[in-house]
Order: sequence, then C-alpha cells, then structure tokens
Amino acid sequence: MCQLLGMNCNTPTDILFSFEGFHRRGGLTDHHADGWGIAFFENKGCRVFLDDKPSVESPVADLVRRYPIKSENVIAHIRKATQGEINLANTHPFMREMWGQYWIFAHNGNLESFNPGPGEHYRPVGTTDSERAFCHLMEKLRVKWAEPPEESALFEEVARLAAEISASGVFNFMLSNGQSLFVHCSTHLHYIIRRAPFNTAHLVDDDVSVDFATVTTPRDQVAMIATQPLTDNERWTPLSPGELILFRDGAPRLIHKPAG
Repeated sequence: MCQLLGMNCNTPTDILFSFEGFHRRGGLTDHHADGWGIAFFENKGCRVFLDDKPSVESPVADLVRRYPIKSENVIAHIRKATQGEINLANTHPFMREMWGQYWIFAHNGNLESFNPGPGEHYRPVGTTDSERAFCHLMEKLRVKWAEPPEESALFEEVARLAAEISASGVFNFMLSNGQSLFVHCSTHLHYIIRRAPFNTAHLVDDDVSVDFATVTTPRDQVAMIATQPLTDNERWTPLSPGELILFRDGAPRLIHKPAG
C-alpha cells in the first residue's frame, strides 16, 4: 500500500529533512513506485507538486528537496497502485474547493467495495477508490453545511464519515484545509511532536541527521505524521485503528477513538 506524510506546525516550517527520507521510500528503500505528490499550504494558497514517476527518480522531487518551502500544513503521498492506472489524474494528493478554502486529501489503503453515486458538487477526475472517497466525503460535508461549521462539529462529522467509509476497506487518510490537519488510521500511522528542548534526529532511510535546536526557536512546535516512523532515535506514537486526530498549531487538539 501507499505511504503518507503530514506536517502541522504553529509557524511556517520547511519539510526538507523529513522529505529527504520519505522520498527514498518511492522506489529505493521501499517498493512504492507508482507516482508521488506533495501539497504545501501558504496562507489561503496551496502549492501542489505531482509526478507519476517514482519519487527517487523524479526531477520534481529533486526540486522539492532543494526548495525550502515554509508551510504550516503539508501532505505528501507515495503511491503503490491498487485501483486505477499509473497516471497524473490518479496521483495523490487531490485538491478541491469548499467554503472558499482549498482542501487537500491523500489516502493509503484499498476500498474494494466503495462505489458511491456521483455527487452534485464533487466528482472524481481519475479512477481511484481514493478520489471517490474524497469526493464523497466532501459532498456530504458541503450538503450538510453551506458555510464552515464549528471545528468540533466538523470533526465529529468527519469521524462519522470516516467510520462509514472504512466499512469498505482500509482507509488511512490525511485531510487539510490549511488551518487544521485531520489524520485517520485504519492500520498504520504514527506521529511525533517536536518542541523545545529540541534534539538531534536521524533518518531511518538515509544516514542523515539534523540538530533541530540549531534550526528552530524555543516557541516552535511541529507535528510530523507518517505511515511508518521516519527517524530511528525518536519515540513515535502509533495511532489506533479507527482513531481520528485533528492537529492544529503542531499538536493534537481533538481526538476521536471508536467505542470499545
């Protein structure tokens, strides 16, 4: 299955260190070689980079590795195709507009029996189960609310829809509007909160380290979320199956765990 990477911060931060390890999983340290993408929110705008080439071979990935884009919310995805051809239309993350905001979505898993009818506002461009799930989720939210609801109400509805869609298969996903980052686990997701006092971190996928104390300020707080931990000398927290977390300002703000 695919690999997910997310970042949520309290101040614009670059993702160069984590991406250096993550992009190697697209055909070098792992077999996810069916395309990749990354989205950076910058205020109300969003930069999205996509390529249907493996990330270890992609000139677009080389550009991202050398471009210190600072963002408070980032979602990246490395694809191992289960449904849909290998092409740009099927490459994550996907983007749509709702309530005057860009929304970014990426999925890891396989929804074998998920085939909702076409929506009034959102329809897939490609042929993946992932984009179908994203459009369905967005359609349900837009039909329910004409304007942005309170964050707690939105969170509860996303949790309900995630549980509903998960009945069709594995539904690990990340979703963001540039303000908060929703993270849902079906099987494998881990996170770490980096805050002062900062330490040195070492990548799992490459012999690269960084001393975060030299590149941060004492008030910085950064949440990193990945399918599998990116570093081997830090303690990552696993999410439980069915758990949904909303990250804001570099920390978990709302948590939903299924009953039982």
